[in-house]
Amino acid sequence: MNPEWLHLGPIAVAGVFGLFIVFERALALYVAYPLRGSEKFFSRIRQLVLSNRVGEAIQICQARRGKPVAFVVWQGLLRAHQPESVIQNGLGVAVSQMNRAVQKRTGYLATVANVSTLLGLFGTILGLVQSFQAIGGAGAQQRASLLTAGISTAMNATLIGLGVAIPCLVLYSLLASRTNRHLAEIEEAALRLMEIVNEHYSGTEAPSKDE
Repeated sequence: MNPEWLHLGPIAVAGVFGLFIVFERALALYVAYPLRGSEKFFSRIRQLVLSNRVGEAIQICQARRGKPVAFVVWQGLLRAHQPESVIQNGLGVAVSQMNRAVQKRTGYLATVANVSTLLGLFGTILGLVQSFQAIGGAGAQQRASLLTAGISTAMNATLIGLGVAIPCLVLYSLLASRTNRHLAEIEEAALRLMEIVNEHYSGTEAPSKDE
């Protein structure tokens, strides 16, 4: 086996793992999870609940249950005719489930960045050690070329390690920001549903914006 791959192989594996995380999380956070037209969604849910058509509201949410916001509202509506404490407990469980789903695997990307940097440093040190060991038994004419080749191989490990780590950290920041946005939307969905349910059972509608 080429000695260079002893240095670069683990970094390449970490890079592939990081690429998988970026692709999967980006697809989930930017495509699968967002609920398009959320204001219209909540307006329709409110209208149906206040009209005592909770079953229709549940069907709308069930059709979108792959979206964290819709899932939380769905779980709350399933308990809409139960005591408020039961609704709140159900919403708490749903929010926790969706928070875990939204947050999963994103943190590994920062780990990949740190590990890649350390693997690059490890490869550099290992390459230098192997270089000095090689030139120890070489002739005077070969030492310069062996040392140059060994240092080049060792520096490549640091270069590739940073080449994996820096994009991972940048992408981690973007995905973490998107994750926090989803977490806020999930919490807000639970609060908005409780407001709708309380409004329904209090028998009073909030005034419209035109009034």
